[in-house]
Amino acid sequence: MMIRTVTPTTSPTIPSSGDADAPRHAPDSVRPLVLPKPRLLDQVRDALRTRHYSYRTEEAYIGWIKRFILFHCKRHPTEMGKLEVERFLTALAVDRHVAASTQNQALGALLFLYREVLERDFGWLDSVVRARRPERLPVVLTRAEVEALLGVLDGVSWIMAMLLYGSGLRVMECLRLRVKDIDFVRNEILVREGKGNRDRVTMLPVAVKDPLLRHLDGVRRVHGRDLKAGLGRVQLPDALARKYPNAAREWGWQWVFPAARICTDPRFGPPQRYHLHESVPQRAIRDATRKVGMTKPVGPHTLRHSFATHLLVAGSDIRTVQELLGHRDVKTTMIYTHVLNRGGHGVQSPADHLLAGRFGVLAREGETRSNPTGSAARSSDVGDLRSDS
Repeated sequence: MMIRTVTPTTSPTIPSSGDADAPRHAPDSVRPLVLPKPRLLDQVRDALRTRHYSYRTEEAYIGWIKRFILFHCKRHPTEMGKLEVERFLTALAVDRHVAASTQNQALGALLFLYREVLERDFGWLDSVVRARRPERLPVVLTRAEVEALLGVLDGVSWIMAMLLYGSGLRVMECLRLRVKDIDFVRNEILVREGKGNRDRVTMLPVAVKDPLLRHLDGVRRVHGRDLKAGLGRVQLPDALARKYPNAAREWGWQWVFPAARICTDPRFGPPQRYHLHESVPQRAIRDATRKVGMTKPVGPHTLRHSFATHLLVAGSDIRTVQELLGHRDVKTTMIYTHVLNRGGHGVQSPADHLLAGRFGVLAREGETRSNPTGSAARSSDVGDLRSDS
């Protein structure tokens, strides 16, 4: 009888924890998943949002990085250096004639790209020349001009203009006000996440309290209809919507100046109502300026300039004005002190002396024609004085 030997198949052995030299073969199901590297602009967005930059800064930086790449024929930033950055900034100043602040904003976006996203802090980054910002004085309206401007506004536009001038709010600070941020008892407005993501307290003008209360009554009725329709949500900051699921429908979180339509774009989550667009007060103030016939370049921010200036003229302390405006440095508030000095720092122009002397001569000539006797007497007196001298 013939015996056939069968070689047993060896099953994969799992080495013990003490066997360090044995090969380890992990099953396919537990192998780490290698994700594709995100695109450059997505990396920029992630870096900006990780550092809690504002959405407007994110839009500006993304836009400048796109322009920088397209300017150099879609070359990757890792292939470029100081020479390409300076060429781009020079083209902005020479060919596009942009302002110094715009040029510095573009430079800030590129510095953020190389330092924070690409993590390549080259030595030449600090040596890139920044544009020198010229000192500009703000456009300020007189009290009569402000009164005339407010006189042709009505409704919601009048309320927003009164808050811009009476509280010193920026345009987006006014539009992003929520019902809970206004204290009608203490006449205060709590500005949340202002410029630089800072909070501050400013005044609520007494003259706008009653119209604002009537406006909020109408907003509350609209909010009630939205709730009955299964809507009534608003956008909440950060992750509050997950922490407080019902807060988005509460009255206190509603916008003071809500938009007329509900946003149903799925990219922004469930249907919700946003605040008015910034073009609404801009267009209203521009139309009012034309009706009044002003030649000054007036915009919503002009009312904020006028707020600070008129407070200083009235004798308010500059530190108080700084806190009301939300300035980080008092030097920024000092720019409004130019109106405290009369033209030329209170010095009278020599042209005014010439005109005063001319008018005095004409007045004396008129007196001579009307009273020749008196003029002869004055002439004799002058002759006596000359002889005495």
